[in-house]
Amino acid sequence: MKICAVETIPLRIPFSAPFTIAAPYEQKRDCVDALIVRIHTDDGLCGIGETQAWRRQGSREVLANLVYVVKEIFTPILLGRCPSDIAMIMHDLNAVLHNSLYAQAAIGDALYDVVGKALNQPVYKLLGGRCRESIRVGLPLGATSSSPEMLDKAKRAFEQGYRHLRVKIGLTAEQDLENIRVLREYFGDRVVLRADANGGMSYQQALPLLKNLERYNLDIVEQPLPLWDLDGSAELSRRIAIPISADESLTTKESLVEIIKRRAASVIQTKIAKNGGIYYIRWLWAIAEAAGIAIFPGNHPSTSVATASVAHLCASWPGPLAVGDFQNGACYMLLTDIVKSPIRVDKGYIKVPEGPGLGMELDEDKVAQFRAA
Repeated sequence: MKICAVETIPLRIPFSAPFTIAAPYEQKRDCVDALIVRIHTDDGLCGIGETQAWRRQGSREVLANLVYVVKEIFTPILLGRCPSDIAMIMHDLNAVLHNSLYAQAAIGDALYDVVGKALNQPVYKLLGGRCRESIRVGLPLGATSSSPEMLDKAKRAFEQGYRHLRVKIGLTAEQDLENIRVLREYFGDRVVLRADANGGMSYQQALPLLKNLERYNLDIVEQPLPLWDLDGSAELSRRIAIPISADESLTTKESLVEIIKRRAASVIQTKIAKNGGIYYIRWLWAIAEAAGIAIFPGNHPSTSVATASVAHLCASWPGPLAVGDFQNGACYMLLTDIVKSPIRVDKGYIKVPEGPGLGMELDEDKVAQFRAA
């Protein structure tokens, strides 16, 4: 079996409602730019993988750049190769364009998908077998300057079965405190609350705010400081009772080693696109577990293709996992999905797909509808 063609499918999929990231400056997003890569083999099989151009701190990717990298730089390396040689292929892609993790993610996951289909096995079997059948998932709540609006969004999430809610912070200290106070007083211990600053605060802003948030029993606070301020994050970790999670600061194995050496976080969050897909994320999880750092599996807003990748990772992981933060389109963030049988959230859980490979089949009509120019 040899790779005979590599296809790029750029998509622009609207959100069901605008989503706001408060930091490093307020960004209201009304869609997500996603790239599906489809790898074709000479025996008629094809595998799919997904990445996103999320354009946030630590990522300057846009769809045109991702398409160019895959078509002009990666495809010549892939053609004629056996798709099961995943480790060597990923090594070669990184050698020709170092740290191109967003583009590599879709390639690597498509390789796992096509190999699973060739063997008629789900991807989690390729990763060591199934350790869990379902994964409990959480939900992000976009930043808002209206506490009643924040509470209304949280109530709807609770009615859908979510019990882990992550609040975007970074508007003003007063508004952030009020949003979380209102949620905690309404829900009590019925939900786990988290906060996420997307790297938008200075140390001087973060320290007093997080001290004040300690009273509300937050599970974690994610990336309060810019990705490069590991020393500041380490100092916050020493002075704040809430566990600090690294997201934007975490890219490669080398970045994780720096986080560990400086004790800059006690939790890491991985994302399929940001961290290079299944192949690289398993390295990160193994290193984090050895260092005693909790693993928080997540994603950028994505379709069921990338969600399936995280689900297979979680299913095959024997150790503990913090409750994930999946955002799969049919259930919450996206107006629609682009696969025939989208992954559904049922009472706060998703099931691991059981079909061959990732278990996802593209809906070609939806793909055509949301294909980006």
